[in-house]
Amino acid sequence: MIIAHDLGTTGDKASLHHDDGRMVAAVTVNYPAQFGEGGLAEQDPRDWWNAVVEATRTLVERSSVSPSDVIGLTVSGQMMGAVLLDSTYQPVRDAIIWADTRSTAQTAMLERAIGQERAYSLLGHRLNSTYSIEKIMWVRDNEPDVFSRVRHFCVAKDFVVHRLTGRLVTDRSDASATNAYDQGAGAWSAEMIAASGLPTSIFPEILDSTAVVGHLTDEAASATGLHRDTRVVMGGGDGPVAAVGVGVVAPEDGAYVCLGTSAWISFASDIPVYDARMRTMTFDNVVPGSYVPTATMQAGGAAMQWVSELLNPEPTGQALSALVADAEMAEASTGGLYFLPHLLGERSPYWNPDAAGAFVGINRHHGRAHMTRAVLEGVAFNLLTSLRAFRESGAVVNRIDAIGGGAASDVWLQIMADVWGIPVRRRTIIEEANSLGAAVIAAVGLGLVDDFGAARNLSEVTAEFTPDESRHADYLGRHELFVDAYANLEPWFAKRMVRK
Repeated sequence: MIIAHDLGTTGDKASLHHDDGRMVAAVTVNYPAQFGEGGLAEQDPRDWWNAVVEATRTLVERSSVSPSDVIGLTVSGQMMGAVLLDSTYQPVRDAIIWADTRSTAQTAMLERAIGQERAYSLLGHRLNSTYSIEKIMWVRDNEPDVFSRVRHFCVAKDFVVHRLTGRLVTDRSDASATNAYDQGAGAWSAEMIAASGLPTSIFPEILDSTAVVGHLTDEAASATGLHRDTRVVMGGGDGPVAAVGVGVVAPEDGAYVCLGTSAWISFASDIPVYDARMRTMTFDNVVPGSYVPTATMQAGGAAMQWVSELLNPEPTGQALSALVADAEMAEASTGGLYFLPHLLGERSPYWNPDAAGAFVGINRHHGRAHMTRAVLEGVAFNLLTSLRAFRESGAVVNRIDAIGGGAASDVWLQIMADVWGIPVRRRTIIEEANSLGAAVIAAVGLGLVDDFGAARNLSEVTAEFTPDESRHADYLGRHELFVDAYANLEPWFAKRMVRK
């Protein structure tokens, strides 16, 4: 048996699997995140560890599995964060997570030293405040007393792997999301680290995602209730891991969209995919020797969660479902109402930490259903901009498989099919793609399956949403107005921000 953990923004989604990756049981243990003015987004790394311990014990107990039957464990985790540790590997402060955008000054510093085009060709990513190296620089420049204690840097899954094994390492997928990794060389970038002024010594050793890091320590075995001989496989960042979970392990497998807290479109590629306007990015894949071109927006499901909280005094899952149901027949862009979903700044396609959410075109008659519909369409419109960027870079995307919490909504998937003009398919996995992908990584790393192709057989298509050609044609015209609304507001977004 294999246990896989997925450390998301809202909780640890853990699952128990047979040796071939087939899922037996799943459980989610939630934990908090702190969001604040100025782009603050942080979490306590100890909450991740406590969730892993609780989820592991719960899975074993509920499934009546003997701890000795669990031979492997692996972790997928949120990317682009910064966990800073002292000489004893204890956090010196809360982790700065992917959504944090405070490091604009540090981003500008790197732009002056390296330049955006050079950085993009070196890293596969733009310089931006959402990345790890900029976040570490922010701590150095704003919290010197804290930074003086820093001896190690890692990201979410690496922190948990260290707690499990006593070994602090990372993998190529997460390394490629730090803005400190030379994608061509497959190693930490001496050029970027020198430009940042950070010590090279804080960056961990880089392993393949399928590498066996080690066995559980005595302390980890006692905490989780597992056997000391349980082997821990490295795992990877949540984006590339999700691709494996949905069965996208090679170029011929097509593309997928994840509608989680953030939202992204991605696919597997034999080579990095570079966009002339740098709207998209490319990660190293957890599948050795391949890449995962990706376009990630900051607030996908988070936008829907926000509007539900805004419009419902006591938001629940049922309340959100009711809002979406009412929105199915409501007008939004057809009646001139648009929503810009940039609630946490924006990555793809604009890479603008100053971007903000906005309802544009509100009239007196607009109510809850109209506003909800506008949010659903706004996320779909924003992802269409990124989809077009991929196509302009030569990628062929003829259909998209949907995962993540938002994929449970028929209404939303039909809107996306109509906006994008291609079929959108729901698979049997929605919330568990990351942990399923992590389980496949563990199965490959432990020699239980021959290759990543096994992932294709672990889920099935349960529904397909076909675009209505007439609605798609109308949406294309309205997408231009959506893009125009952002272009007109972009200068105002910059003026409204007063940064220290």
